Amino acid sequence: MNPNKQSPGRVRDAIIKVLEASEGPLTLALIEAGVRKEIGETPTSSIRSYLRLNTPGLFVREARGIYRSGAQQSSPRQPRLTQFEAWEAPFAHGKSIVHHHECFSWMEQRAPNSIHAIVTDPPYGLHEYSEEQQRKLRAGRGGVWRLPPSFDGHRRSPVPRSTTLDGTQLQEVQAFFFVWGKTVLPALVPGANVVVASNPLVSHIVATALADAGLERRGEIVRLTMTMRGGDRPKGAHEEFAGVSVMPRSMWEPWLVFRKPLEGRVQDNLRKWRTGGFRRPGEKRPFGDVIASAPTRRAERELAPHPSLKPQAFLRQLVGGALPLGEGVVLDTFAGAGSTLAACNAVGYESIGIEKDRAYFLTAVSAIPKLTEYTSKGAARPCKPNSPGAS
Repeated sequence: MNPNKQSPGRVRDAIIKVLEASEGPLTLALIEAGVRKEIGETPTSSIRSYLRLNTPGLFVREARGIYRSGAQQSSPRQPRLTQFEAWEAPFAHGKSIVHHHECFSWMEQRAPNSIHAIVTDPPYGLHEYSEEQQRKLRAGRGGVWRLPPSFDGHRRSPVPRSTTLDGTQLQEVQAFFFVWGKTVLPALVPGANVVVASNPLVSHIVATALADAGLERRGEIVRLTMTMRGGDRPKGAHEEFAGVSVMPRSMWEPWLVFRKPLEGRVQDNLRKWRTGGFRRPGEKRPFGDVIASAPTRRAERELAPHPSLKPQAFLRQLVGGALPLGEGVVLDTFAGAGSTLAACNAVGYESIGIEKDRAYFLTAVSAIPKLTEYTSKGAARPCKPNSPGAS
């Protein structure tokens, strides 16, 4: 008897267990890895055969190579209270409100056609924002986070090592953003802009997942800034290959631009839903896809300590363009320290943020009022939305 051969019932039950334990759909690679963790080595053909034979029924095929449990179709996803015992009360400041919650279950309760734009900076590969990696980061041990040495007396911010993501984790990125796109779509009004921060190493995976979820790709916005990614010499051979950079030093950051499909023509959509394009920063100047941006200033990082904090000078330009008529609600599903909500306050827009990590939520409660009032060179308040001709 083949020691690797599993009984049909065990394979089926393992697949069910893996899918039901997930917050949403999984790729084939993740299902196979989960089944083997449950019952040991199992032929790929057996796992895929049982998925096909029991779909639809026990399993639901969301897209090519992505499945979920049939039980998830009828029962709403329950938020997981892991590093906290209960959700904190929402916090409101200005025109913004931030919720301590898990974004998927929160979005499923949101009324259809009630969000006019999304501007969000999600965890690139999810792995670096897992509880395990966050514990390592907060303890100063790093994990997948790169903790750069001090330079000229200044402590430099940590950055995630996206190059450490393996094939299975990249599959998880694809599944996560596919599910995220499907989840946010009903709450968006037709023509709503969806602007998602990414990085050059995974942006193609995120973009494909969002397109598969039903969003229309509309290009990307380039944040021109020097980052900590790339440029290093070969690890352990710095002196031998002193003239070599393993990969180019990154001097830009892609923010993917998507849109919920329009209802009719652009002008029809603008009249009915008040969105369908980007707000021009001036009468003679269209909204552009390149925004020059310095790294986040130390003064801002002290107001809102978060490893992925983006500067107000950049965010205010970005969110300022997200609502073409200056009307509606901007959503940030990964609110972090609340910098996007503060930028919305600064330009006079209504905004909602969702953050499931209690420590970051409490940071946002403290930081949003301070960042809203923050001014520095390049972060002055833009024109208010009721003066569309201003420049």
